[in-house]
Amino acid sequence: MVANAPTAMTINSSAFAGNVLSARYTCYTSKVTSPPLTWAGAPADTKSIAIVVDDASAPISPSIYWLVFDISPDTTSIPEGSLPSDARVALNSAGTATYEAPCPSGGQHSYRFTVYALNKTLNLPAGTALDTAWQAISNAAIGRGRYTVKAEP
Repeated sequence: MVANAPTAMTINSSAFAGNVLSARYTCYTSKVTSPPLTWAGAPADTKSIAIVVDDASAPISPSIYWLVFDISPDTTSIPEGSLPSDARVALNSAGTATYEAPCPSGGQHSYRFTVYALNKTLNLPAGTALDTAWQAISNAAIGRGRYTVKAEP
């Protein structure tokens, strides 16, 4: 194991059937909602959890659709369209502090759902700048789980 490599975690969702993101969680639906997620394997010294959803296939990569942080370390899942009361959402690439539904165009895209275990609570305000939240997560990550799914227009 490489020194300082984050502990491997697992992440899953009923929205990822056959490694394809259900259209229900993309812009191709009348009611945009975030997918349910579950995760496991956070290190014992985890102080908070963060979630990042990005499009590695975007022309300017990565395009961040959702960045959530300060989730309690005891939390191991979130239901569809909801977040725990302690969670905060940073600005995404569109400049909104919400789940921005992926909207693949020009062919198939790969979307990464990543859960990070952090060694501290970030204590940043809701709506904090994307770069600020991203750097804070990077600096505090002690565990990581990623699930990559495909979506088509």
